[in-house]
Amino acid sequence: MNTATKAVRAAALENDLTRISGANARFLGAARRLLIDNAWVEARSGRTFDVRDPSSDRVIAHVAEGDAADIDLAVDAARRAFDDSDWSRMKPVDRERLLHRLADLIERDADDLAQLEALDNGKSVIIARHVDVKHAVEVWRYMAGWPTKLEGQTLPLSGSLVPGQEYVGLSQREPIGVVGAIIAWNFPLLLATWKAAPALAAGCTVVLKPAEETPLTALRLGELVVEAGFPKGVFNIVTGMGPTAGAALAAHAGVDKITFTGSTEVGRLIVRAAAGNMKKVTVELGGKSPTIVLDDAKVDQAIAGATSAIFFNQGQVCCAGSRLYVARRHFDTVMEGVAEQAKAMKIGPGLDTTSQLGPLVSATQRERVMKYVNEGLTDGARAIAGGRALSAPGYYVEPTVFTDVVESMSIVREEIFGPVVVAQPFDDLEAVARIANNSIYGLAASIWTADVSKVFRLASKLKAGTVWVNCHNVLDPAMPFGGYKQSGWGRELGREAVYSCLESKSLCINIAA
Repeated sequence: MNTATKAVRAAALENDLTRISGANARFLGAARRLLIDNAWVEARSGRTFDVRDPSSDRVIAHVAEGDAADIDLAVDAARRAFDDSDWSRMKPVDRERLLHRLADLIERDADDLAQLEALDNGKSVIIARHVDVKHAVEVWRYMAGWPTKLEGQTLPLSGSLVPGQEYVGLSQREPIGVVGAIIAWNFPLLLATWKAAPALAAGCTVVLKPAEETPLTALRLGELVVEAGFPKGVFNIVTGMGPTAGAALAAHAGVDKITFTGSTEVGRLIVRAAAGNMKKVTVELGGKSPTIVLDDAKVDQAIAGATSAIFFNQGQVCCAGSRLYVARRHFDTVMEGVAEQAKAMKIGPGLDTTSQLGPLVSATQRERVMKYVNEGLTDGARAIAGGRALSAPGYYVEPTVFTDVVESMSIVREEIFGPVVVAQPFDDLEAVARIANNSIYGLAASIWTADVSKVFRLASKLKAGTVWVNCHNVLDPAMPFGGYKQSGWGRELGREAVYSCLESKSLCINIAA
C-alpha cells in the first residue's frame, strides 16, 4: 500500500457522521421526500434510492425516487402557481423581498449547507463554504434585484400600411411560465441556484430535478424555500433518475422552458425531447478549456493558476483548464512546477479541512476517468505526475499531468471531467489559437500574459464563451456564462439568464380608431 493510499484510508476512518452538525445528522436521519406544492410527499411508486458518501462508499441517506407520475404532479402544481396563485399576482417588490429572504436563510445555514455538500459530493468543505455557498448567496441577492427592473419600451412606429391611421407601439416582458431545471452533480447547490434564481426573479415557477448522485443540498434548499414563505407550487423538487424523472421533465408538454447543465451527450437528448412542444431551451454542456501561458507570463503565477484551473473541484468542472498550452521557452519550467504541485496535493475526504483534492463523485466517474488515463498511457502520453486510482475507501484518482501528447489522442479531444491535464508547447499566437480552437467545445479559456495587446489579439481569436486573463474559474452573478459550439445554447447568470425566462410581447394600438 503506497503512502498516499495509507493517508487517505486514515482520513476516511475519521470521516464519519459524528463529525457533522446536529442539524445535518437530523436531516440525514429522516427519509427525504419530494417537494410538490409545498408538501413533502413520497414518490408515487414508493421507491427510494441510496445516496453515498464518495469518500467512503457508505450509504448516508435514502431519497424518494420520483418518475413520470411525480413529474406530472409537480408540473401541475407549478402551472397552478403560475396561472392562478398569489405568485402570478405578486408585486415585483414583494417577489424581490422573498428572494432576499431566501438568501438570508442560506447565509444563516451556510456552514451546514457546506458540510452537507462536502459529504454528498466529496468536495472540500472549505471550498463548499467559501465558493459554492458564498456564490449561491451572491446569485440569489443579485437576482433579487431584477423583479423591479424588468421594463418594456415605447416603440417609434413609422410604418404606413394603412393610410390615415396612427399607431403607438409598446413592448413588454412577461414570464415564460413553468421552467423545468435539470442539474449536474459537480456543484449541486450552486447549479440549483443558477437555474431557479433567475426563473423566480422573472416571475416563473420551477420544477427542479437534481442529479441522482447529489440530491441533498437541493432538498435542503427546498426546506428553506418553504421557510421563506414562497407560495405553494412555486418551487418543486422531484428527485430521481435521469432516464425517468429527467426525461419526463424535458419532454413534458406543461413545461414552457427547460434548462439543463450536464454532458453534451445528454444535452442532445434534452434538445430532442424539448422539441415536442417547442419549449425554450438553455443547455450548458461540456468543455475542454485551454489554459494558455504566453512567453511573457509571470511563470510562478502561471504555474499556480494552471494547477488550480484543472485540479479545483477534482477537475469536475465544465470549464476546467484541462488543456495546457505553454510557450516553448517556458514549457519545461511550467510543467515541472505543475507536476510538483500535483504530487504535493493532500488527497482526502471533503470533511477533512486539510484535504486539497477529494474523491470523485462516484465509482462510475472514477472508472470513466481511469479509462481515459489508461488510454492516454497506451497511446504514448507520458504521465509526469499521477496516473493511478487509489485503492482506498472512496473514489480517489491522483492528480495527473500528461505531456508528450498529440491532438488525435482521446485525452486531448474528449472531456474527461476529472483531475487530468494534457500539456503541449507552442511557438506563436497563431499556432496556439488554432490548436486551442481545435475542439468541438467552446466554453472557456484563460490567457496568462503581462501584455494587454496580446490579450486582445488572442482573445478575439478564441471561440469561447468566457476568456479569463491571469485567472481561471472566476464567476460573478453579473457576468454571463455559457459556451460556443457544442458547449451549449444560451447563458447562465447576468441579465441574459433572467431575460431567457421572459417572453417579449409587442402591443400595437390604433389611436385614430
